[in-house]
Amino acid sequence: MAIRRALISVSDKTGIVPFAEELVKLGVHLISTGGTKSLLEKSGVPVIGISEVTGFPEILDGRVKTLHPAVHSGLLAIRDSAEHQAQMKELGLDYIDLVVVNLYPFQQTIAKPDVEYEDAIENIDIGGPTMLRSAAKNHAFVTVVVDSADYETVIREMKDGGDSTLETRKRLAAKVFRHTAAYDALISDYLSKQTGEPLPERYTVTYEKLQELRYGENPHQKAAFYRKPLAPKGNITTAEQLHGKELSYNNINDANAALQIVKEFSEPAVVAVKHMNPCGVGIGGSILEAYRKAYESDPTSIFGGIVAANRTIDKSTAELLHEIFLEIVIAPDFTQEALNILQQKKNIRLLKLGEEMLQSGDQPELLVTSVEGGMLIQESDRLQVQESDLKVVTKRQPTSEELRQMLFGWKVVKHVKSNAIVLVKDSMTVGVGAGQMNRVGAAKIAAEQAGEKAKGAVLVSDAFFPMSDTVELAAQAGITAIIQPGGSIRDEDSIEAANRHGIAMVFTGVRHFKH
Repeated sequence: MAIRRALISVSDKTGIVPFAEELVKLGVHLISTGGTKSLLEKSGVPVIGISEVTGFPEILDGRVKTLHPAVHSGLLAIRDSAEHQAQMKELGLDYIDLVVVNLYPFQQTIAKPDVEYEDAIENIDIGGPTMLRSAAKNHAFVTVVVDSADYETVIREMKDGGDSTLETRKRLAAKVFRHTAAYDALISDYLSKQTGEPLPERYTVTYEKLQELRYGENPHQKAAFYRKPLAPKGNITTAEQLHGKELSYNNINDANAALQIVKEFSEPAVVAVKHMNPCGVGIGGSILEAYRKAYESDPTSIFGGIVAANRTIDKSTAELLHEIFLEIVIAPDFTQEALNILQQKKNIRLLKLGEEMLQSGDQPELLVTSVEGGMLIQESDRLQVQESDLKVVTKRQPTSEELRQMLFGWKVVKHVKSNAIVLVKDSMTVGVGAGQMNRVGAAKIAAEQAGEKAKGAVLVSDAFFPMSDTVELAAQAGITAIIQPGGSIRDEDSIEAANRHGIAMVFTGVRHFKH
């Protein structure tokens, strides 16, 4: 079968005029609506209006124009059905062989910071999705195009055989249903937020593919990188890569982990991450000082890691970064001098996130975790603890410096895999125990890593102590203060041990599990 008749109605008019011109050259009769019809006419492309097909005017400010049997019978009729052929002939209806439609710009509309609710609703397309679904359902006979990237393929196949191939029609139909599903997901998400239903009875999300990845966590796993349609700036999905190899699956995960930690701090801060856990965090009066502290936290583990900074990377900092092998450096920006230094290494990835990176955001977003056969959804952990939230439970009060280190360490430990213990001193991590099956094991790792630096340090725990053994270990290491959630039925054992060793201990009343 040859394509004889096409219906074109597009909001995104990219490439539509040359595509329509090619269709006309191939003998296709064009039907169109509204702005698309006007554009084609101005461009000298012969076209008739939808009202000439339906015998009915476009009404209600264009809300109703294609919702008509003359349109949908032409799309849905089964061409090799004698009954359908007879009905079409009896009613004087004709087939539509090609549909080219894309939808009202709902996503672009709700992305506007000052969008009015009424404007958002008015940009919900009804006729477009209906035509797309009709044509896609009947893809055995009808070609449907929703993406201008497919114009060339359709024209090429028509030149070869007068029609698109069934294989292409199947592929385009699948793309249509992905497109309309994503469109509806955006609408349902917008309306759910408007009505205060963040976790409704059905949860539908949509993402746009950014890139194919070479593989996932391991070479035998397929993977791709996707972005939310309305993702805010200042995150990994919107980063500008200034230099280096393509990001891998593990790179993206680790870079995101580093970014989430560095966003905790308003003062100059640098975070080094390996395998989703921080191996070094430092804050200081400058980004150079912060980097030195992050590096000195664990000079061994930072090798081959990801570094995130919350200030522009300058020449002095770049010179130190250049001394070791790093996979990625993330920052709001890089000076030209810094770029000249870092770009000497061919493979290092340099990611620029802009000033939006400094905006941590107070509102939690929903995090999705896959489980076999389903998924878990929860709000992101944006809880901040202030000094006024702390409850001193020991005889010895913490010093002002110990309190400062406690609050610094508390921002770090929430991003360390549970069971988590972090030792901090002089506004830098000196020991990190991550992801252990028991808290004492995590504390031993952190204390061993810190060595002599543990003396006078603050111990930070993401969850309470079920026994006093962690306090005893802290005392042996020379730790002088502890911050932990509290809430165990045996809290008194830990408090008694802290008092016996002269350790100041405070409770936060909240925990930061991270699995």
